[in-house]
Amino acid sequence: DTSGVLSPFNFSRRATGEKDVQFKVLYCGICHTDLHFIKNEWGVTRYPMVPGHEIVGVVTEVGTKVEKFKVGDKVGVGYMVGSCRKCASCDNDLENYCPGQIPTANGTNSNGTVTYGGYSDIMVSDEHFVVHWPENLPMEAAPLLCAGITTYSPLKYFGLDKPGMHIGVVGLGGLGHMAVKFAKAFGAKVTVISTSIGKKDEALQHLGADLFVLSSQPQEIQGALNTMDGIIDTVSADHPLLPLLGMLKPHGKLVMVGAYVKPLQLPVFPLILGRKLVAGSAIGGVKETQEMLDFASKHNITPDVEVVPMDYVNTAVHRLLKSDVKYRFVLDIGNHSNSA
Repeated sequence: DTSGVLSPFNFSRRATGEKDVQFKVLYCGICHTDLHFIKNEWGVTRYPMVPGHEIVGVVTEVGTKVEKFKVGDKVGVGYMVGSCRKCASCDNDLENYCPGQIPTANGTNSNGTVTYGGYSDIMVSDEHFVVHWPENLPMEAAPLLCAGITTYSPLKYFGLDKPGMHIGVVGLGGLGHMAVKFAKAFGAKVTVISTSIGKKDEALQHLGADLFVLSSQPQEIQGALNTMDGIIDTVSADHPLLPLLGMLKPHGKLVMVGAYVKPLQLPVFPLILGRKLVAGSAIGGVKETQEMLDFASKHNITPDVEVVPMDYVNTAVHRLLKSDVKYRFVLDIGNHSNSA
């Protein structure tokens, strides 16, 4: 039930800590993870819950020891607002893999309070977890802070960012369309793999993919066997992995970024016979998120979004459940149209 998600959450958030950055939220993307939390599909939601982790705004107040930001700066906050800051992951700018990571929404602060996300008027975060928003990026491109970094990070980490590589992208939604854009910007040949023939023109003509494979057609899968250096799998529903492993060249990498909670069947022989890798990846650290934003700014990479007023949020959530958006909703937090 999403009936409680009706308006920005407005309460007395203030930059009370020495390293706190307070900012007025202008735009917040609606991610499928928000739906998981809203519907308590992972069994961890605590109500009342304020979703939102693709958040962009303007700084209104800073703590006395804040060094990186000043009032008036454009900033963003992604999926996390805290970590232990002392483990090996944190030491290596990989706060996203810290066992003590604190999610932006529905997490627990060190003082035991619950974190509230970006469907809000105001956000406060420790400056370490705030990123500078590039001047030439539209602020409506807020989904870069989740969909963007979630696809940029595995392409970089697994060495799939080299010109001339052949990269497959499974699924053409909020994550998939960003994977296509980043892979093309890296100079890769890109094949979109989808169950929907309706995505073909969108993939090839609008997003600039080079090839399209309709995964329900065995002959199309056959034609793509042993052709790809890597595949970014963005699908969050049950689907077979065997055809995807077959499309990989020897030493190819299948990277899962779609958050499907049930176990997937993983055939072993294609891995052994081709020395292939199946891996997972989740968002990125703060440093890499800033790197991604700067790369997107340089190459003019933005998500395809539908900007909607805050009071349209329930309708947007129900449309997202039906995949009725290309490719990400973004809430204009300050805009109330009374047209929900």
